[in-house]
Amino acid sequence: MQGPQLIRHHMAAFGRFAALGCGVTLAASAALVVLAQWMPWVAANALTTVASSVVTTELHARVSFGHGRPGLAGHLKSGATIAAGWLVTSAAVAALAALRPDAGLVPQQAVYLTATALVGIGRYLVLRLAVFAQRAPRPRTGERRALPKPAFPAWSGPAGTPTLGA
Repeated sequence: MQGPQLIRHHMAAFGRFAALGCGVTLAASAALVVLAQWMPWVAANALTTVASSVVTTELHARVSFGHGRPGLAGHLKSGATIAAGWLVTSAAVAALAALRPDAGLVPQQAVYLTATALVGIGRYLVLRLAVFAQRAPRPRTGERRALPKPAFPAWSGPAGTPTLGA
């Protein structure tokens, strides 16, 4: 895959990643508002982050990147990007609280969602390039690599003599 086809492939993957991420983030944002009524905001953020991370890792691996089930290693690597994102979103909201202690729900959510969007772009790059990267299959130890098939198999006759075969 090269050129325009490669660009379309990555744009489609990013579109799926963004759509799924936005949907889960909006649901997590609503849950965060509810949970923050009963527990400290940072704890509510941690809880919604963990719950949404399991869901998004499964969705991104399967739907965004067509990788299949992520397995434990995929969840742990994705979890590391989510932990970094949690630190960024928590720091952003904490900074808002320090700068504007009287900020209400709307500015808090605006800061949270903006920070989450920036974290999402970073996560896409890490997940796409490192965690769920497409790699060429490797031959198993002791196996020989298969030779590529000829471009026109009907034209290759014995000892390289061209034929119009079967």
